[in-house]
Amino acid sequence: MAFIRKKRREQQLQLYSKERFSLLLLNLEEYYFEQHTANHIQHKGSQNERKIRGSLKICSKSVIFEPDATSQPIIKIPLRDCIKIGKHGENGANRHFAKAVSGGISLIFSQVYFIKEHNIVAPYKIERGTMEYVFELDVSGKVEGVVETLLQLHRASCLDKLGDQTAMITAILQSRLARTSFDKNRFQSVSEKLHMECKAEMVTPLVTNPGHVCITDTNLYFQPLNGYPKPMVQITLHDVRRIYKRRHGLMPLGLEVFCTEDDLCSDVYLKFYERQDRDDLYFYIATYLEHHVAERTAEGYTLQWQRGLLSNYQYLLHLNTLADRSCNDLSQYPVFPWVVGDYSSSELDLSNPGTFRDLSKPVGALNKERLERLLTRYQEMPEPKFMYGSHYSSPGYVLFYLVRIAPEYMLCLQNGRFDNADRMFNSIAETWKNCLDGATDFKELIPEFYGDDVSFLVNRLKLDLGKRQGGQMVDDVELPPWARSPEDFLQKSRDALESDYVSEHLHEWIDLVFGYKQKGRDAVGAHNVFHPLTYEGGVDLNSIEDPDEKVAMLTQILEFGQTPKQLFVTPHPRRITPKFKSLAQPSGYNASTADAPGEESFEDLTEESRTLAWSNITRLQLHEQHKIHKEAVTGIAVSRSGSSVFTTSQDSTLKMFSKESKMLQRSISFSNMALSSCLLLPGDATVVSSSWDNNVYFYSIAFGRRQDTLMGHDDAVSKICWHDNRLYSASWDSTVKVWSGVPAEMPGSRRHQFDLLAELEHDVSVDTISLSAASTLLVSGTKEGTVTIWDLTAATVLHQIPCHSGTVCDTAFSPDSRHVLSAGEDGCLNVVDVQTGMLISSMTSEEPQRCFLWDGNSVLSGSQSGELLVWDLLGGKIRERIQGHTGAVTCMWMNDQCSSVITGGEDRQIMFWKLQY
Repeated sequence: MAFIRKKRREQQLQLYSKERFSLLLLNLEEYYFEQHTANHIQHKGSQNERKIRGSLKICSKSVIFEPDATSQPIIKIPLRDCIKIGKHGENGANRHFAKAVSGGISLIFSQVYFIKEHNIVAPYKIERGTMEYVFELDVSGKVEGVVETLLQLHRASCLDKLGDQTAMITAILQSRLARTSFDKNRFQSVSEKLHMECKAEMVTPLVTNPGHVCITDTNLYFQPLNGYPKPMVQITLHDVRRIYKRRHGLMPLGLEVFCTEDDLCSDVYLKFYERQDRDDLYFYIATYLEHHVAERTAEGYTLQWQRGLLSNYQYLLHLNTLADRSCNDLSQYPVFPWVVGDYSSSELDLSNPGTFRDLSKPVGALNKERLERLLTRYQEMPEPKFMYGSHYSSPGYVLFYLVRIAPEYMLCLQNGRFDNADRMFNSIAETWKNCLDGATDFKELIPEFYGDDVSFLVNRLKLDLGKRQGGQMVDDVELPPWARSPEDFLQKSRDALESDYVSEHLHEWIDLVFGYKQKGRDAVGAHNVFHPLTYEGGVDLNSIEDPDEKVAMLTQILEFGQTPKQLFVTPHPRRITPKFKSLAQPSGYNASTADAPGEESFEDLTEESRTLAWSNITRLQLHEQHKIHKEAVTGIAVSRSGSSVFTTSQDSTLKMFSKESKMLQRSISFSNMALSSCLLLPGDATVVSSSWDNNVYFYSIAFGRRQDTLMGHDDAVSKICWHDNRLYSASWDSTVKVWSGVPAEMPGSRRHQFDLLAELEHDVSVDTISLSAASTLLVSGTKEGTVTIWDLTAATVLHQIPCHSGTVCDTAFSPDSRHVLSAGEDGCLNVVDVQTGMLISSMTSEEPQRCFLWDGNSVLSGSQSGELLVWDLLGGKIRERIQGHTGAVTCMWMNDQCSSVITGGEDRQIMFWKLQY
């Protein structure tokens, strides 16, 4: 659980410093500047005079005294409530006491807060009335400087306009930062090389801490101006796994650094004063990481999630991180969906769709009657219109859920008070009901509801959170009847999140929160419109000249909550689940046959052997090689028995090679133009070849003669496919044609008439095509880098994706037909989701990949240099490089068991490869 881990880290830091004080005792947007060892003099000048030992902390809007004795309360005096500040004994006041308290600072004020008496976290106690406190510094020589600082900060706090207050405090802060610099004596090694140093603030929930950032060739450092909670934060660059640029306070000034792969809790979050400083530091760390860590995108995680490598929980964590959500920023805290809609039953039935919330609708649209009222108001509202007056995620909502584990954060946010007892997080069912029925409550959940730490549900700290109207004290959260314990509640919530129903519908919620239904007409249609200020780019703070207006606007936005950064602008792909895998079966698939014991066993064994082969694909070894052509090999087809290998070449020949005798058996030439591809028709009696002379040739193996010729294009035929007596031909004439018919059975007999069933038109020449498993879809790749997915049943375009910057060399569907992979001369391997047309993964190599084979997760590609590359698409890396041809690899073939591979290349060779287990 992100927040709880963060809280524990802070508690560890407090153990380091042995302080009760924390930055949460400050007001929002307040800074802690310095501390001085001091005594608080009580009953000064009387017989009952008493000294309380402690630490005096000077902050931008208050003075805080922390006694060493935990039985004594921490004292907080707001500077705006101070009537007089000075050295004790000045101006005739208490002159008789001046010698006794030579290092004394006198504060006369009208209001004081008492906090954490006996170290108990509770609402602040307030005492009002004119009072004087005297603090005696251990170093009396510092009194004058401290008084001068306090007077300056007091003037800032008493300015009429909030914008002027902020501007003056900022100037004081910047002056202090300018007078200090990073202490280079704290480098881990004397050999470290400094790269840059700048000013920044370390961001933690609700508060920030100013200081100096320094980066060397091995470490990232942050040195707090005040030395709190420890003198130095150090991160070894070698440990960094991820970095993200962040919006903080609506400005592009944040940078978050993670030393873990999957944790939502970062190791440091920095906010810079200058965007250029942030970008320079990001560039340096990113350049370092290029040599160590693969960069991750939302699309890359999508492929991992679809393929089952990431759970729903993990995927949502990654999307939140990529969308600027951080556990360090409560206005942009990670957001998770309500998935269960039943909090009254005694048992939770995850097989019943009625158990779940409708994930296609925002919380505000789940109650039809409430939605109708909101829409009526929306229609009558002047521009800018919005449907919901509150957000689904805000600091108040986050701490509503977490008050039992993070009470000090709630007190910080609400000026030292807990919320009304009846408005607290008392019951799961009550909270869900209020989200359904409440006029202004549309909140979603946080990751902790799907974690494994029950602390936020149980009042282990024994906090006094108040008494409800019915007389009962607020204690542990009331659980639904189906949960036997807090642990059981979280386990069942996790089970629900990972259930088949949620897996099948989670993409609909992602469309609302992170995707294309977040903004614009699609958001209106989905009843998903929030206040304009909550959206990224909804307001340009730099364009607001009035400092008061700017501060008020920023405060409003941060307290109201912010919509995540939009990650997807097209419909999000659904997850591949067993239910939807079955949809990818070929149309001829016979379920009753597959259920037969013998057939099922055979299918299982075949699938198991394929999985085993692909998991060992890096062990591919060259078995033999033969140079049988005079120019580049362009196509490979193999008989069902595996004994005969047919190849085409730019030398215009079709050749038949015997794998058993290792001898060339036939060489056939149809014209003097290059042949571009070949395939074997079912039955292994006919070889079909495509040619640059615009024709497709049918060759009878039994009769050893050309059997038929299809003259169907106006330019070179680049690729052919065959399925169920249909021929699919791609051409440089910018078309793909679908033909029906069978070739003549005997050479010399009357030529068969091929019927043109469909013509799929493109803007430029088509270089490659491929069919889905059921042959209901076709993918084409063009000279200009466009990948097009066609619905063959209607001969219409499903998706057109311009995803390469040059020619598309090869394309293929995944075995389940859910994805299309394309390789281009730009060196990119791109994965496209067939359902949505979304580009969900892209990997780049230093050279073009001319052809490939893949199983949906791993890729074996042939490169321009002749190497075979094994790619891990889900891991985003190249696993192996295998030396092969001396020129580009131009074509590849793999047997059904995926244990044998044949490649052809520009070096005129065919190579036979086998897996060595």
